[in-house]
Amino acid sequence: SEAKSGRTDLIFLIRFRHCCLLRNQRCILAYLYDRLLRIRALRWEYGSVLPNTIQFHMSAEEVEWFNRYKKSLATYMRSVGGEEGLDLTQDIKPPKSLYIEVRCLRDYGEFEIDDGTTILLKKNSQHFLPRWKCEQLIRQGVLEHILS
Repeated sequence: SEAKSGRTDLIFLIRFRHCCLLRNQRCILAYLYDRLLRIRALRWEYGSVLPNTIQFHMSAEEVEWFNRYKKSLATYMRSVGGEEGLDLTQDIKPPKSLYIEVRCLRDYGEFEIDDGTTILLKKNSQHFLPRWKCEQLIRQGVLEHILS
C-alpha cells in the first residue's frame, strides 16, 4: 500500500522479493519432481512391496502416490498380454540364459514354479531356477544370483 501511495523506492524491494519467491517455488517443484521420479523407479526396482527402511523415509502423500502408481501399472499390465497379462517388471536386463543358479540369503519358505514343483527356500541353500520366476526375489534380497 505504501508503494501505491508514492514510495517508489519500495517497488524494487517488492520485485526482488517476488523474484526470490518464484525462484524458491521453482526449486521446490524441481525437488518434488525428482523425488517423484525416484519413487516411480523404486516400483520397478523393488516391486510392489517396498522395504520398511525405504518406506520409513517417505511421506504419507508419497506412499499414497506409490500405491496409486502401483495399481495403475498393474491394471495396465493385466490389460496387455492376453489372459494372464504381461509382467513388464521382469527381465529389466536382457537375460543371457533362461535358468540361473541362486543362493537363498534368508529363510523364505515354499516357492512354487509354474510346472507345479515346490521348492523350500532355506538360508544358504542353492537352486537352479527359471530367471523370470526368481528375479523379483533377487531384487527383494531373498535370493542372490551366483555368477560362475
